[in-house]
Amino acid sequence: MSTHTTTHSRLKPSPFLPDMAEIVRKDRLNATETLYQLRLSDSSELGHSPGQFVEVSVFGIGEAPFSISSSPTRGDTFDLCIRRVGDVTTAMERLGLGAKLGVRGPLGRGFPMETMRGRNVLIIAGGLGIVPLRSLIVNLIDERADFGDVTILYGCKNPADMLFKEEIAQWAARDDVDFRITADIAEPSWTGNVGPVTTLFRRLTVDPKTTVPVMVGPPVMFKHVVKQVLAAGIPEDRIILSLERRMKCGIGECGHCQINGVYVCQDGPVFTYAELKRLEEAML
Repeated sequence: MSTHTTTHSRLKPSPFLPDMAEIVRKDRLNATETLYQLRLSDSSELGHSPGQFVEVSVFGIGEAPFSISSSPTRGDTFDLCIRRVGDVTTAMERLGLGAKLGVRGPLGRGFPMETMRGRNVLIIAGGLGIVPLRSLIVNLIDERADFGDVTILYGCKNPADMLFKEEIAQWAARDDVDFRITADIAEPSWTGNVGPVTTLFRRLTVDPKTTVPVMVGPPVMFKHVVKQVLAAGIPEDRIILSLERRMKCGIGECGHCQINGVYVCQDGPVFTYAELKRLEEAML
Protein backbone atom coordinates (compact mmCIF):
# COMPACT_ATOMS: atom_id res chain seq x y z
CA MET A 1 0.00 0.00 0.00
CA SER A 2 1.13 3.57 -0.57
CA THR A 3 1.77 5.94 2.29
CA HIS A 4 -1.10 8.41 2.12
CA THR A 5 -1.58 10.67 5.11
CA THR A 6 -4.09 9.28 7.59
CA THR A 7 -5.57 11.31 10.41
CA HIS A 8 -6.46 9.05 13.32
CA SER A 9 -9.61 9.29 15.38
CA ARG A 10 -9.46 10.65 18.93
CA LEU A 11 -8.23 8.24 21.58
CA LYS A 12 -11.15 6.61 23.40
CA PRO A 13 -11.71 3.64 25.71
CA SER A 14 -13.47 1.99 22.75
CA PRO A 15 -13.26 2.88 19.05
CA PHE A 16 -17.02 2.36 18.89
CA LEU A 17 -17.75 5.27 21.25
CA PRO A 18 -18.79 8.41 19.34
CA ASP A 19 -18.15 12.06 20.04
CA MET A 20 -21.20 14.27 20.41
CA ALA A 21 -21.93 16.81 17.69
CA GLU A 22 -24.78 19.16 16.89
CA ILE A 23 -26.35 20.32 13.65
CA VAL A 24 -25.62 24.02 13.19
CA ARG A 25 -26.85 24.42 9.62
CA LYS A 26 -28.94 22.54 7.02
CA ASP A 27 -29.19 23.42 3.34
CA ARG A 28 -31.27 21.55 0.77
CA LEU A 29 -29.14 21.13 -2.38
CA ASN A 30 -31.62 19.32 -4.61
CA ALA A 31 -34.55 16.88 -4.37
CA THR A 32 -32.59 14.21 -2.48
CA GLU A 33 -29.38 15.76 -1.06
CA THR A 34 -29.02 17.91 2.03
CA LEU A 35 -25.84 19.59 3.27
CA TYR A 36 -25.40 19.34 7.04
CA GLN A 37 -22.92 21.51 8.92
CA LEU A 38 -21.90 19.96 12.24
CA ARG A 39 -19.88 21.14 15.20
CA LEU A 40 -18.40 18.87 17.84
CA SER A 41 -19.88 19.58 21.28
CA ASP A 42 -16.49 20.55 22.72
CA SER A 43 -15.96 22.97 19.78
CA SER A 44 -12.73 21.22 18.80
CA GLU A 45 -11.78 20.74 15.15
CA LEU A 46 -12.53 17.37 13.61
CA GLY A 47 -8.90 17.06 12.48
CA HIS A 48 -9.60 15.36 9.16
CA SER A 49 -7.80 15.37 5.86
CA PRO A 50 -9.64 15.57 2.50
CA GLY A 51 -10.96 12.17 1.45
CA GLN A 52 -11.68 10.78 4.91
CA PHE A 53 -15.10 9.87 6.29
CA VAL A 54 -17.01 9.72 9.57
CA GLU A 55 -19.56 7.37 11.09
CA VAL A 56 -22.72 9.23 12.15
CA SER A 57 -25.21 7.91 14.73
CA VAL A 58 -28.83 8.94 15.02
CA PHE A 59 -29.57 7.66 18.50
CA GLY A 60 -32.26 5.01 18.58
CA ILE A 61 -32.09 4.54 14.79
CA GLY A 62 -28.61 3.49 13.71
CA GLU A 63 -25.24 4.49 12.31
CA ALA A 64 -23.91 5.04 8.78
CA PRO A 65 -20.66 6.21 7.11
CA PHE A 66 -20.49 9.52 5.22
CA SER A 67 -17.71 11.29 3.33
CA ILE A 68 -16.56 14.59 4.80
CA SER A 69 -17.26 17.25 2.18
CA SER A 70 -15.59 20.26 3.83
CA SER A 71 -11.94 21.28 3.93
CA PRO A 72 -9.91 21.13 7.16
CA THR A 73 -8.85 24.70 6.35
CA ARG A 74 -12.33 26.03 7.19
CA GLY A 75 -12.43 26.06 11.00
CA ASP A 76 -14.26 24.17 13.74
CA THR A 77 -17.27 22.91 11.77
CA PHE A 78 -17.45 20.19 9.14
CA ASP A 79 -19.91 19.38 6.36
CA LEU A 80 -21.66 16.20 5.29
CA CYS A 81 -23.66 16.05 2.06
CA ILE A 82 -26.20 13.28 2.56
CA ARG A 83 -28.73 11.62 0.26
CA ARG A 84 -31.97 10.45 1.85
CA VAL A 85 -31.97 6.70 1.12
CA GLY A 86 -32.55 4.78 4.38
CA ASP A 87 -33.52 4.84 8.04
CA VAL A 88 -30.53 6.85 9.28
CA THR A 89 -30.66 9.49 6.54
CA THR A 90 -34.45 9.80 6.78
CA ALA A 91 -34.19 10.29 10.54
CA MET A 92 -31.47 12.91 10.04
CA GLU A 93 -33.70 14.86 7.69
CA ARG A 94 -36.31 15.16 10.42
CA LEU A 95 -33.82 16.69 12.85
CA GLY A 96 -33.63 20.45 13.35
CA LEU A 97 -30.81 22.83 14.20
CA GLY A 98 -29.22 22.06 17.56
CA ALA A 99 -30.08 18.36 17.37
CA LYS A 100 -27.40 16.00 18.70
CA LEU A 101 -25.69 13.27 16.72
CA GLY A 102 -22.90 10.81 17.44
CA VAL A 103 -19.76 11.08 15.31
CA ARG A 104 -16.87 8.61 15.07
CA GLY A 105 -13.86 9.69 13.13
CA PRO A 106 -12.22 10.94 11.06
CA LEU A 107 -11.61 7.50 9.59
CA GLY A 108 -9.79 5.97 6.66
CA ARG A 109 -7.02 7.16 4.38
CA GLY A 110 -7.44 10.50 2.65
CA PHE A 111 -6.09 12.03 -0.53
CA PRO A 112 -2.25 12.25 -0.73
CA MET A 113 -1.91 16.01 -0.36
CA GLU A 114 1.89 15.96 -0.23
CA THR A 115 2.02 14.07 -3.54
CA MET A 116 0.00 16.88 -5.11
CA ARG A 117 1.97 19.83 -3.75
CA GLY A 118 3.94 21.55 -6.47
CA ARG A 119 2.15 19.55 -9.18
CA ASN A 120 -0.83 20.06 -11.46
CA VAL A 121 -4.02 18.52 -10.04
CA LEU A 122 -6.73 17.13 -12.32
CA ILE A 123 -9.99 16.41 -10.48
CA ILE A 124 -12.60 14.22 -12.18
CA ALA A 125 -15.96 13.96 -10.41
CA GLY A 126 -18.91 11.85 -11.51
CA GLY A 127 -22.30 12.34 -9.83
CA LEU A 128 -21.99 12.08 -6.05
CA GLY A 129 -18.21 11.92 -6.46
CA ILE A 130 -18.22 15.69 -6.10
CA VAL A 131 -19.14 15.24 -2.40
CA PRO A 132 -15.76 14.00 -1.08
CA LEU A 133 -13.96 15.97 -3.79
CA ARG A 134 -15.45 19.24 -2.52
CA SER A 135 -13.20 18.85 0.53
CA LEU A 136 -10.16 18.55 -1.72
CA ILE A 137 -11.20 21.37 -4.06
CA VAL A 138 -11.71 23.87 -1.23
CA ASN A 139 -8.40 22.80 0.34
CA LEU A 140 -6.61 23.38 -2.99
CA ILE A 141 -8.21 26.81 -3.35
CA ASP A 142 -7.36 27.83 0.22
CA GLU A 143 -3.72 26.79 -0.30
CA ARG A 144 -3.65 27.69 -3.99
CA ALA A 145 -0.01 28.84 -4.09
CA ASP A 146 1.17 25.34 -3.10
CA PHE A 147 -0.13 23.68 -6.27
CA GLY A 148 0.29 23.96 -10.02
CA ASP A 149 -2.63 24.09 -12.43
CA VAL A 150 -5.97 23.00 -10.97
CA THR A 151 -8.48 21.51 -13.42
CA ILE A 152 -11.92 20.25 -12.37
CA LEU A 153 -14.13 18.06 -14.57
CA TYR A 154 -17.62 17.46 -13.16
CA GLY A 155 -20.23 15.24 -14.76
CA CYS A 156 -23.81 15.11 -13.48
CA LYS A 157 -26.79 13.12 -14.75
CA ASN A 158 -28.82 16.24 -15.47
CA PRO A 159 -28.54 19.90 -14.42
CA ALA A 160 -31.26 19.48 -11.77
CA ASP A 161 -29.05 16.95 -9.96
CA MET A 162 -26.08 19.32 -9.76
CA LEU A 163 -24.67 19.79 -6.27
CA PHE A 164 -23.04 22.89 -4.74
CA LYS A 165 -24.38 25.15 -7.51
CA GLU A 166 -23.37 28.45 -5.89
CA GLU A 167 -19.85 27.21 -5.15
CA ILE A 168 -19.51 25.78 -8.65
CA ALA A 169 -20.29 29.23 -10.06
CA GLN A 170 -17.52 30.65 -7.86
CA TRP A 171 -15.03 27.97 -8.93
CA ALA A 172 -15.88 28.53 -12.60
CA ALA A 173 -15.34 32.28 -12.22
CA ARG A 174 -11.81 31.93 -10.80
CA ASP A 175 -8.85 32.75 -13.02
CA ASP A 176 -6.66 30.16 -11.28
CA VAL A 177 -9.04 27.20 -11.74
CA ASP A 178 -10.08 25.53 -15.01
CA PHE A 179 -13.61 24.28 -14.28
CA ARG A 180 -15.59 22.27 -16.85
CA ILE A 181 -18.99 20.66 -16.44
CA THR A 182 -21.14 18.29 -18.46
CA ALA A 183 -24.59 16.72 -18.12
CA ASP A 184 -25.60 13.30 -19.40
CA ILE A 185 -29.12 14.56 -20.15
CA ALA A 186 -29.65 18.16 -21.22
CA GLU A 187 -32.60 20.31 -20.15
CA PRO A 188 -33.96 22.88 -22.64
CA SER A 189 -32.19 25.69 -20.78
CA TRP A 190 -28.85 23.86 -20.55
CA THR A 191 -26.15 25.50 -22.67
CA GLY A 192 -23.19 23.47 -21.45
CA ASN A 193 -21.57 20.28 -22.67
CA VAL A 194 -23.74 17.17 -23.06
CA GLY A 195 -22.29 13.69 -22.55
CA PRO A 196 -20.26 11.73 -20.01
CA VAL A 197 -17.31 13.28 -18.19
CA THR A 198 -14.98 11.41 -20.56
CA THR A 199 -15.99 13.87 -23.31
CA LEU A 200 -14.45 16.67 -21.25
CA PHE A 201 -11.21 14.78 -20.77
CA ARG A 202 -10.71 14.39 -24.53
CA ARG A 203 -10.44 18.16 -24.86
CA LEU A 204 -7.63 18.48 -22.32
CA THR A 205 -3.91 18.67 -22.86
CA VAL A 206 -2.33 16.85 -19.92
CA ASP A 207 1.33 16.96 -18.92
CA PRO A 208 2.01 13.39 -17.72
CA LYS A 209 5.18 14.42 -15.87
CA THR A 210 3.52 16.94 -13.56
CA THR A 211 -0.17 15.94 -13.30
CA VAL A 212 -1.88 14.06 -10.46
CA PRO A 213 -5.39 12.92 -11.49
CA VAL A 214 -7.90 12.38 -8.68
CA MET A 215 -11.22 10.77 -9.55
CA VAL A 216 -14.34 9.82 -7.62
CA GLY A 217 -17.51 8.49 -9.21
CA PRO A 218 -19.38 5.35 -10.23
CA PRO A 219 -17.36 2.26 -11.27
CA VAL A 220 -18.34 2.68 -14.92
CA MET A 221 -16.69 6.11 -14.86
CA PHE A 222 -13.49 4.69 -13.37
CA LYS A 223 -13.31 2.09 -16.13
CA HIS A 224 -13.37 4.61 -18.96
CA VAL A 225 -11.54 7.55 -17.39
CA VAL A 226 -8.64 5.41 -16.17
CA LYS A 227 -8.09 4.24 -19.75
CA GLN A 228 -7.88 7.84 -20.91
CA VAL A 229 -5.54 8.85 -18.10
CA LEU A 230 -3.23 5.90 -18.74
CA ALA A 231 -3.23 6.69 -22.47
CA ALA A 232 -2.09 10.22 -21.58
CA GLY A 233 1.05 8.68 -20.07
CA ILE A 234 0.34 9.17 -16.35
CA PRO A 235 1.80 6.30 -14.27
CA GLU A 236 -0.50 3.95 -12.36
CA ASP A 237 0.89 4.89 -8.95
CA ARG A 238 0.01 8.56 -9.49
CA ILE A 239 -3.64 7.97 -10.46
CA ILE A 240 -5.77 8.50 -7.34
CA LEU A 241 -9.23 7.01 -6.86
CA SER A 242 -11.66 6.90 -3.95
CA LEU A 243 -14.31 4.26 -3.44
CA GLU A 244 -16.77 3.32 -0.74
CA ARG A 245 -17.70 -0.33 -0.80
CA ARG A 246 -20.24 -1.64 1.69
CA MET A 247 -18.54 0.22 4.53
CA LYS A 248 -20.26 -0.26 7.87
CA CYS A 249 -18.18 -0.21 11.07
CA GLY A 250 -15.40 2.00 9.70
CA ILE A 251 -12.59 0.32 11.65
CA GLY A 252 -12.09 -3.06 9.97
CA GLU A 253 -14.02 -5.12 12.51
CA CYS A 254 -17.14 -6.20 10.60
CA GLY A 255 -15.55 -7.21 7.30
CA HIS A 256 -18.35 -5.80 5.13
CA CYS A 257 -15.97 -3.74 3.00
CA GLN A 258 -13.26 -6.40 2.57
CA ILE A 259 -11.98 -7.05 -0.95
CA ASN A 260 -9.53 -9.96 -1.09
CA GLY A 261 -8.08 -9.09 2.31
CA VAL A 262 -8.09 -5.32 1.76
CA TYR A 263 -10.36 -3.30 4.05
CA VAL A 264 -11.70 -0.26 2.21
CA CYS A 265 -12.50 1.53 5.47
CA GLN A 266 -8.90 1.30 6.71
CA ASP A 267 -6.69 0.80 3.65
CA GLY A 268 -8.85 3.33 1.77
CA PRO A 269 -11.21 4.73 0.80
CA VAL A 270 -8.46 6.44 -1.22
CA PHE A 271 -6.22 4.20 -3.33
CA THR A 272 -3.86 4.48 -6.27
CA TYR A 273 -4.83 2.70 -9.47
CA ALA A 274 -1.71 0.56 -9.05
CA GLU A 275 -3.28 -0.76 -5.82
CA LEU A 276 -6.80 -1.19 -7.19
CA LYS A 277 -6.03 -2.87 -10.50
CA ARG A 278 -5.20 -6.10 -8.69
CA LEU A 279 -8.56 -5.94 -6.92
CA GLU A 280 -10.87 -6.56 -9.86
CA GLU A 281 -14.01 -6.46 -7.69
CA ALA A 282 -13.24 -2.88 -6.67
CA MET A 283 -13.60 -1.61 -10.23
CA LEU A 284 -16.98 -3.28 -10.89
